[in-house]
This record gives sequence, C-alpha cells and structure tokens, in this order.
Amino acid sequence: MLLSLSIRNVVLIDALEATFDGGLCALTGETGAGKSILLGALGLAAGERADRAQVRSGADEAQAVAAFDLPAGHPAWGLLDEAGLMVEPGEPLILRRRLGEDGRSRAHINDQAASIGLLRGLGDVLVEVHGQHDGRGLMDPKSHRTYLDTYAGHDGKLATCRAAWREVSAARKQLDALVDANQASDDEQDYLRHAIEELDRLDPRAGEEAELAEERQFLQGAERAIGDLQDAQQALAGEGGGLEARLNAALRGLERVRDHIGSGGGEAGPALERASTAIDRALIEFAEAEDALSDAAKAFDVEPGRLNDVEERLFALRGLARKHHVAADELAALHGRLTDQLDGIENASDRIAEAEKAVKAAQARYDDAAHALSRSRMKAGKALTDAVAAELPPLKMDRARFRVAITSDDDRAGPDGRDQVVFEVATNPGSPFGALDKIASGGELSRFGLALKVALAGEDDGLVLVFDEVDQGVGGAVADAVGRRLKRLAAKGQTLVVTHSPQVAALADHHWQIVKTDDGQGGMRTTLVKLDGAARREEIARMLSGADITDAARAQADALMAVDA
Repeated sequence: MLLSLSIRNVVLIDALEATFDGGLCALTGETGAGKSILLGALGLAAGERADRAQVRSGADEAQAVAAFDLPAGHPAWGLLDEAGLMVEPGEPLILRRRLGEDGRSRAHINDQAASIGLLRGLGDVLVEVHGQHDGRGLMDPKSHRTYLDTYAGHDGKLATCRAAWREVSAARKQLDALVDANQASDDEQDYLRHAIEELDRLDPRAGEEAELAEERQFLQGAERAIGDLQDAQQALAGEGGGLEARLNAALRGLERVRDHIGSGGGEAGPALERASTAIDRALIEFAEAEDALSDAAKAFDVEPGRLNDVEERLFALRGLARKHHVAADELAALHGRLTDQLDGIENASDRIAEAEKAVKAAQARYDDAAHALSRSRMKAGKALTDAVAAELPPLKMDRARFRVAITSDDDRAGPDGRDQVVFEVATNPGSPFGALDKIASGGELSRFGLALKVALAGEDDGLVLVFDEVDQGVGGAVADAVGRRLKRLAAKGQTLVVTHSPQVAALADHHWQIVKTDDGQGGMRTTLVKLDGAARREEIARMLSGADITDAARAQADALMAVDA
C-alpha cells in the first residue's frame, strides 16, 4: 500500500506532502490543478524515465519520495535481498529519486544508494498505472503471457515445461561437445597418442617429484655423511676398549668396595649405590648409541648409481611437466584427461548417436509439455476474451473488441513454451486489432485496463493500482459502472483514481482534492487536501454543477454519497 508521497520542485509543485489510505482513493480537482504532475512524481519515485523538464523552473533539483507498507512475501523483498539492501521488518519501504537540472538522477532506498534499474524493478511490482501515463503493467506486451498464465493457474504446467527445457538444453550441450570433439584433425589425434605414450612410459605418480627431490638431496650428501658417521663410531669405540671398557672397570671397582664394607656401609653406602646406578644407565645409553649409529650406517649403504637414476627420473618428470605446461604432480591427472579425450574422439560416432537419441527423447518431452501449455493458454485466452468482452458494454465500450492473440513459434521456444501472447483491441467496428497503447486513447486505455483488471482479479497481488481519468468522456450510469468496478478492485488492496466523475468520487473510501492557489509571490502553489464531510460534499457538488455550486447540486451529491453508504 502507498503510505505517502512527498514532492519537491516537480514542474509547478514546489512542495507537497500527501498521505494515503487503503481502499478506493479518489483524487479530484479542476483541470490544470496538477493531477498529472502528481502521477508523474509517483512514476519518478517508482523508477520511470526522468526528464529534466520535470525540474521546477529556478530549482537545482526535483525530488519525489514514495513510502510503501508491504506485507510479508511481497516480491519487492526478494528484489531487495538480491540487491543486498537491508530494510528492517516493520519499516516502510521508502523510494527516493532526485533529478538534477542537468537531467542526471540519483536513487535511494531507505537512505541506501541504489541503481535506477533497481528502483524501476521495485516500481514494477509496487505500482501499476493505467492511462496516458502508463508505460508498463498491462500496457507492456512482455507482461501479457505472465498475466494469462496467472489467470489460467499454470504453475504446474510451467514447472513441467521448464524442467523439460532444462533437460533439452543439457542434452543439446552434450551433443554439441561430442560433435566438436569429433571434428578434431588427424594431427590432433597423433599428438594425443604420442603424448599418452610418453606418459605411459614415464608412468608418473602424484607426489613423486617431492619424494625424488628429497632422496636426491639425501644421496648427494651421503658420501660426506658416511665419513662423519664412521668418525663418530670410532670415537665411541676409542683405543683400548674405549668408554665402555672404562665404565665396566669402574663398575667392577665399586662392587669390590661394597664387598669390603658390607651391606650397610654407613654414610658411604647410599652414595656408592647412586654411583653404581648411574654407571649402569650410562652403559645402557652407550649400547643404544652404538646400535643407532650402526642402523644409520646401514641406511647409507645405497646401491651404486642410485643418485644418477634418481636424478634422471626427476629431470624427466620436470621436463615433461614443462612440455605440457603443468606441475609435475599434475602429470598423472593429465594422462587421464588426454586418454579420455582420445577415447572420445575414437568412439565419437557411437557417443554422438547416443547423444542424438537423448536429445530426441528430451525434445519429445518438451514438445508434449509445450503443446499442453499452448492448448491450455488457448482455452484460457478464450475465457479471458469473453470475460473482458462482458465488462466493456457497461464501460461505454460496447463497440470495442478485445482479444488475446496467441501465436506459437518454434524459433521462440524457451522454458515457458513457444507462445507469444499479446492483448489486442479494436476500438471501432471494422477497424483492425492492434496493441492497446497504439490503438486506444487515454480514457479508453484506462477503461480497457479497468476491464482487464476486473477480469483478471484474484487475490491481492500487492500492486497499488492507479487509474488516470478512467471516466474520461463518460457520465451517468457508465461512470457509476466504472466506480463500482474500481470499488471491487480496491476491496482487495489499494486503488487510486484521478477522476472528473462525481459518481466515481462519491464511491471512494477516501477523497483528496488537488488545489492550485496563488502563492502571493507571483507564482502558483499546488496542495493536496483530504476531504471529509461537508468539504467532500462541496467538491462533489462542484464536479456536478461547475464553479457555481447550487443547492440542487449539493442535494445530488448527498444522494450519490448515500448510495455508497
């Protein structure tokens, strides 16, 4: 629902603040008061194309701000999420558009900078204008198929058709890849075979380069390491038995001392025990050191020529990796890819035949889904044509004709089928059908839009409907019929109508008057005044009788408002 509209320096309006309510909202006023400017400002805030002529003379920039209250699940929330803009739950959605005198414009959404494209996208799901200012919604042929599908309840059929289209697209992509692979030249096949043979001979393993590099470093230092290791072994052995013999001699000496002093030994006993234990530990550690040095010496017992073999293998791996512009560790994976590529070429004919069968089967499923959708659209199009036709005579358009034109074209096949849907009208007997916005006049456009919206009406889709002079050129019973249809639409949401018809205004739930007055400085000022009670009665009476409001006009206004009550 549109909550408010704030305008600054737009054409003749220097400043205007308006708040709105739900239901049917009538905007009335004398010709030239600024109703069209008001709608233009709403379109500006909703992302419509801007024109520097909209900037009020003498002002640096124009500004239009529209605030909306949106229910959970409204499509606008999805657009905001995709754009990464945050609007706190419960807060109104505020669209702000600034237009400079140089024609450049800026957009903000809840004080966050946004693109004009996003603003327009939000406008498409927030506001639908019918009449001479309409540039989208029902007047946009690109939306007609969506409207028809919604009217027909095609969610299930659309889902089936889209799934079949995805299957066809995937099958065609696979077939194209196989055909491209089959077109490889003999030279390419020779290259693949040669590359695979080289890789077969080398038989690389992932991680092998690092292992070889480590072994090479070990072997390169092995000769020097063996000499140092031998020196360490000789140092342990020493001359005349070495350290081990001296430790054993010391241990035997301590045992003789224990024999001389007996088991007690006084104060010397504990000290002798510690010394004996320490020498035992030293002997054990000494033996372990000797064993470790022996094991190390065995590790350096390498086969002759091993370093040369390792280097040849390492250099071969690195050379082949450079040749194929990959890391050495990727050679094994490259072997698999090249093998698969060659296999695909050599067995392409069989695979292409299988892929062609898959495409044919997928295409058959898509054809069935698209044809079912087309048949249902034709049926729904006939029903919608009849429904709109029934709405035209009460709107003083009994000589006009409406039709849903559906054409199927294989070249236009896509996820939503093959059909192009266009709403067309013929305003006079014998005249050809044509697009709504090309054939109908401003007032006729509004009434066609009203008839369509009434025929399409379902649950509230969250759109603010705006009808601009839908009652143009009609009065009496026709104006009453227009008003009652607007009232039905407004019962499901919010509908704004710019009207010169007292019958329509009298049926409104809320009424505003657009007033242009002298600002006392040689200029004019446009304001929007909400009317209730006596003020509303006077405005409807003015619409009935003109500038000189008579008692009879007031009485007739009372009668019109009483009918609504």
